[in-house]
Amino acid sequence: MKFTIRSAKKEDMPRVLELIKALASFEKEANAVEVSISDLEDDGFKTAPDFKCFIAEVNNKIEGIALIYYRYSTWKGKVLHLEDLIVSEKMRGTGIGTALLDEVVKYGNDLGVKRISWEVLDWNEPAIKFYEKKGADVKRDWDVVHLNEQGIKDYLSKI
Repeated sequence: MKFTIRSAKKEDMPRVLELIKALASFEKEANAVEVSISDLEDDGFKTAPDFKCFIAEVNNKIEGIALIYYRYSTWKGKVLHLEDLIVSEKMRGTGIGTALLDEVVKYGNDLGVKRISWEVLDWNEPAIKFYEKKGADVKRDWDVVHLNEQGIKDYLSKI
């Protein structure tokens, strides 16, 4: 399987959104995606972008993405967060996921980050095995905490 990995361009965002929606469907959250193409274009390609995205192309079609952004750890310092690593269903097992993760790790190393972190659903055993095989430490004793938009409003109404 021949593919290329490159940095995303603004014009890639419609296909990036398609892959995001496909992942949401796979994760049983098909209706949860609120981000739009214009959000992705505006947020990822302004003077100080909110994220960076790597693209995997096969025959000039985007078949995978890795979307990352900076975080800061009070224990470690600069951290890179991998928000999503997505490979189209038909291209899983071809090495695209490994190549995208390789690119993220090289990028993080070049930036001098102290850690690269991400989440994986506890029922997604193929992804967990993939990450562990690559040397990642899956923290099964930590829970992810979210305060969604409505939760923020509810919270603020009580203070």
